[in-house]
Amino acid sequence: MIALTEFERLEAPGLWLPDGESQRRPVIVSVGEATLTLSESRTDGQALTHWSLPAIERITPEGESPVRYRPAPDSAEELEIEDELMNEAIARIRRAIDRARPHPGRLRGGLISLAVAALLGLGLFWLPGALIRQAVTIVPTVTRAEIGQELLDRIRRLSGAPCDTVHGARALNKLKIRLIPGGGGQIVVLTSGVAISQHLPGGIVLLNRAVVEDHEDPDVVAGYVLAEIERAREEDPLERLLREAGLMTSLRLLTTGHIPPEVLDAHAESLLTAPLAGPDRDKLITAFAEAQVHSAPYAYALDITGETVLSLIEADGVRIETTRPVLSDGDWVALQGVCGG
Repeated sequence: MIALTEFERLEAPGLWLPDGESQRRPVIVSVGEATLTLSESRTDGQALTHWSLPAIERITPEGESPVRYRPAPDSAEELEIEDELMNEAIARIRRAIDRARPHPGRLRGGLISLAVAALLGLGLFWLPGALIRQAVTIVPTVTRAEIGQELLDRIRRLSGAPCDTVHGARALNKLKIRLIPGGGGQIVVLTSGVAISQHLPGGIVLLNRAVVEDHEDPDVVAGYVLAEIERAREEDPLERLLREAGLMTSLRLLTTGHIPPEVLDAHAESLLTAPLAGPDRDKLITAFAEAQVHSAPYAYALDITGETVLSLIEADGVRIETTRPVLSDGDWVALQGVCGG
């Protein structure tokens, strides 16, 4: 029996008002599998009527006693029960039946709630990434270069002016033409700020002066430049900036073509302290091969023991079959003196 499994049989006295009569009759009320049975009050009394449990309606407001019921909303019959246990049993049955009934409005509300939650999730998780990807895709090259130059200007305020001598600048330009596809972008040597190397939008590669001053082989410098180019391929520097800045910066860039100065200031500072993740080793080896640059000197500059860079060392002369000088001896000497000594 619905909701009443603890009772084998439940009966109680009641007063029944038959349809069309004004006189109430005493009856015995018993709860069956699907009906409420009203019987004559004498022993072994004959059943007078059966009320369907799902259709029973309470007339008396909650909390009042005795409780009056009717078998259907439009019925003139009534049943009055004072027994608390019977009234509680009928109430439990009505609640159980109500839970079992279909609730179209509740289902509709649930579907609406799910739809709203899906839209919120779409806005929170998908939309920012989609806007960033859209911005990265449609921003023209000239805008990328402008953003990169604006970041470089802010880094200069933190690290000082880039190293720049006449012969050193000429050597950097030759290195750029030698390593960067199409000769675009810029290679900048800084006296401080950048720990080792970094890259900016617009193909700008930053090198700490120690990279060019502390090594005897220009292939080391070439390796750091190639590594930054590969990092930029794996993580677009403009996308990195927009992900750090958030949704509103992407919207601003899409609508105005500009990024707020305070966002650029914050990103410039973070670039100077951000840890460097090594690029994919196989792709880096391919970059060395395409540029025809020895990879072993760069590998030993990273790890003098060679233990953590063994693949770069072994690739030199095997996967990197053809090489040519990165710079002439004169240009290399000029590059090492780009910071004035």
